[in-house]
Amino acid sequence: MSAHFGPAALFFIAGVMHFVSPAFFDRIVPPWVPDARLATYVSGIFEIAGAIGLLVPATRVAAAWGLIALLAAVLPANIHMLNQARAADASAGFIVGLWIRLPLQPLLMWWVWRAAVRR
Repeated sequence: MSAHFGPAALFFIAGVMHFVSPAFFDRIVPPWVPDARLATYVSGIFEIAGAIGLLVPATRVAAAWGLIALLAAVLPANIHMLNQARAADASAGFIVGLWIRLPLQPLLMWWVWRAAVRR
């Protein structure tokens, strides 16, 4: 199995989920974004396009850089989700999970880069 299939599958499934359960993603869009639903759909489209791009040799590197940029762009949503959970007095386990999720962004960036760009 090629190295880029794993990240492609992950981003494809995540992108589809933006259309299956958009309300979940809308809730974590920071309030300074003017249209949460539009942001949800646009990020889902970019995830799906990036996933497909990783599978096509001619677009693999560009798709990888696009996904890396997308991961950086959605980091504020992950931080906002953590802040929302803390404000709502969510369970300690959930909050710890959200804290753990933050450093996963650079690890995902590295995974995409290693699978598509580094090769």
